[in-house]
Amino acid sequence: MRSAGTSRSLSAAAGLAAAVLGPVALTAILVPLRAPQPRDYVFLYLGVVALLGVGRGLAPALLAAASSFLLVDFFFVPPVHTLTISDEQDLANLLVFFGAAGLVGGVGSRRRRSQLAAEALTEQLRRANDELARLNREQAEAAAVAVRLARTEQQVRVLEESDRVRRDLLANVSHELRTPLGSILTNSTGLLSDAALAPGLHGEVESIATEARRLNRLVGDMLDMARIEGNALTLHLEPVDVGAAVEASVERLHVSSPHRTVDWEGDPPGLQVVADWDRLGQVLDNLLRNADRAAPEGTPITVRAARGARSMIVVRVSDQGPGVPEELRDRLFSRFVRGDTSDANGGGAGLGLAIVRGLVEAHAGRVWLEDTPGGSGATFAFSLPAAPG
Repeated sequence: MRSAGTSRSLSAAAGLAAAVLGPVALTAILVPLRAPQPRDYVFLYLGVVALLGVGRGLAPALLAAASSFLLVDFFFVPPVHTLTISDEQDLANLLVFFGAAGLVGGVGSRRRRSQLAAEALTEQLRRANDELARLNREQAEAAAVAVRLARTEQQVRVLEESDRVRRDLLANVSHELRTPLGSILTNSTGLLSDAALAPGLHGEVESIATEARRLNRLVGDMLDMARIEGNALTLHLEPVDVGAAVEASVERLHVSSPHRTVDWEGDPPGLQVVADWDRLGQVLDNLLRNADRAAPEGTPITVRAARGARSMIVVRVSDQGPGVPEELRDRLFSRFVRGDTSDANGGGAGLGLAIVRGLVEAHAGRVWLEDTPGGSGATFAFSLPAAPG
């Protein structure tokens, strides 16, 4: 605002200066010419007044008319070099000149005001058009954003519905598959303990029970993998003693491999992690079964736990088997990747380590393969957040 007022003041001062200096400059040019009819110069002064009226407005035009009147009277109307007018005709001519100059200046001033008003209106129209264009762009952008939001909401609803259907399907499949498998296992195990079972059928019934256990494990692994990949995994997190979880997992391993030795090393004792007890047991079970399949008979499996970086607890499961082939290392934790070893029950579907990775990452940890000290066997390590305190 202040700069605009200063600009207007400077423009007005420049107009007044031009009203004075313009006629003076014209006089300085005309005096040396000594024309025979100097009274005709009034038309040149009239042109100066008209230009000032058009260019600077009414006040500079009137000031130029007054200064021109005085200059013409002093330099060109006898007696010269005085402001006295001896001829009444000259007085009438000068008065007519002054009136005409004022009229021309007024007309020029009005034209200038009209021009300025037109320019201001043009600027307002331009700004209005720019604002309208901006509003149109914003409206178009808002409409596009609304469309994207609507599509996103629709996709979210579809994903939520798909997730709900997946959860329901997993629950139904789990129930429909586990129930008959449980019946087969129960009945086949009962038959094995029945003294009335014919000796020739004992092997066949035991084979049925073995395959049923294997099928039950495969179904469980596939359902767990589907839950992990479908983000349908539910964890009940609580402080869990790592040593207690390892001991429980070792007891479960001894059901199928009673002669396998497992050495437990906790440094320091009593390490606790934030984990789901059942899912941590599942991770340990898969790693211990994997080590049991790979390790030669009579060699121990070593389980160690220690504090790691960034408030993490690192658990390592080592065996003395042949190790992991180099071509399997990059995809070891992918689905359906199997080594050359297999357990007595026919091996798995290659989902064990993929499930381990999914469960550990669901606990905000990670799992990796390490080189075993001494160069033989394999060491699988995973990290979990340490319990507070």
